Amino acid sequence: MTVPGPPGRLLLPIVLSGTFVQLFSVTVMQVAVLDVQRDLGAGAGAGQLVLAGYTLTYACSLLVSARLGDRYGYRRMFVAGMALFTAASLGAAAAPDATVLVAGRLLQGFGSGLMAPQILSLIQSALPAHRRPAALSAYGATMAAASLAGPVLGGVLIQLDPLGLGWRAAMLLTVPVGIAAIVLSPSLPSVHSGHEGQRVDPVGAGLSLLGLALLVLPLTAGRDAGWPLWTWLSLGSAVVLLAAFVVSQRRVAAPLVHPATLTEPATRWGLAVVLVFNAGVPSFTLLLSTHLQGALGWSPLRTGLAITPYAVGALAGSAVVRVAGRRFGPWTLAASAVAMGLVSVAVAAVLGGGGAGWPLWLALFTGGAAFGVFTASAFTQVLARVRAEAATSVSGLLPTAQQLGGTLGVTFAGIAYSAPAAADALWHAMTYEAVAFALAAVCAGGLAGRFTPVDACRPPASRAA
Repeated sequence: MTVPGPPGRLLLPIVLSGTFVQLFSVTVMQVAVLDVQRDLGAGAGAGQLVLAGYTLTYACSLLVSARLGDRYGYRRMFVAGMALFTAASLGAAAAPDATVLVAGRLLQGFGSGLMAPQILSLIQSALPAHRRPAALSAYGATMAAASLAGPVLGGVLIQLDPLGLGWRAAMLLTVPVGIAAIVLSPSLPSVHSGHEGQRVDPVGAGLSLLGLALLVLPLTAGRDAGWPLWTWLSLGSAVVLLAAFVVSQRRVAAPLVHPATLTEPATRWGLAVVLVFNAGVPSFTLLLSTHLQGALGWSPLRTGLAITPYAVGALAGSAVVRVAGRRFGPWTLAASAVAMGLVSVAVAAVLGGGGAGWPLWLALFTGGAAFGVFTASAFTQVLARVRAEAATSVSGLLPTAQQLGGTLGVTFAGIAYSAPAAADALWHAMTYEAVAFALAAVCAGGLAGRFTPVDACRPPASRAA
């Protein structure tokens, strides 16, 4: 691996802009989807595809994209992904009907999938060891801010309706960010992984892409479709294909997932805690937004403002996480998960009892702080325990686990929310959230069982091969 010269000061702002637009595009549509349906005359199924299409292509492309970055260069693949994402955002914002919008969302997700592994790989390979913990904390803080900026800014823009654009204005917010990142991209270091001559395993790529697609599609569309036979056939086929993918990775010279990736128990626990925690977080904010606008009849602006304490708490949590992470390591992840579970119950109690105001704000601020602590430290804690040769594989697996967890969570929480009475529905959904966060705390405990203060700050490249 070679890096021609030290990375410039623009490295983090450029790559983290990719992180921001990826997650902002997920959360802003959670608030905007009802307005999209009204504006385009789309039904509930089309609205679900607007949300799910992005996640589908995003989650399915991550593993292959990580390997493409190894072969063709992280900077090149980052720029390609950002260019595709930005062009798709423009197309989606100008969509005359739901079909074009869904196509734009599919391309957006694919562009995000191309970018995401390159961001982690650039941080891990281009920055010196002593700068990586701070960079990964900034990465997590950006995820926290972006995940929560969507509902707030989206609600404001839909309410203000600048130039009559409505939800289209919210979609266009990422375009100037993408253009700026592309213009500044020549300042990114040209990092070579040492695998430029190796081809991307076509069998593994095909099995992973098709297997993940057959897994994510029924999970995102099955509930609204009534779980017809094709969804169960798809899930069964996904299990077979992904099992074949795992077997195939042991028999090829240049696997998509390095064999050392899952030999470390700490890495397995780390991937598990990221997956399970994210089975709670996206669905928590989506259900909250849906309940406030649907069951309670709040406007998008009021909903966005109500969620603002969550965003403020996330930024506060991400700001203090480095000190806590050094001292307590993965136990900070366990504490965050427990706090999120308690907040889920508190939100159900406040809204179920007809209340709001400061009790809701306090609960959401606490939940946001817990979310910020987790998001800003989870990838750091996992990557600190990864062998150098497996870093690229884990850079693809971590966001894959994140996206799959979110997809599973939205499905299961949506099922729990399908109760006859609105108050009961909220309690059922938030009970699911509490259980998911409790399981995440257990997984974090497994990771913490291998923690020492020295390991918490040790860069991956310094670990023994």
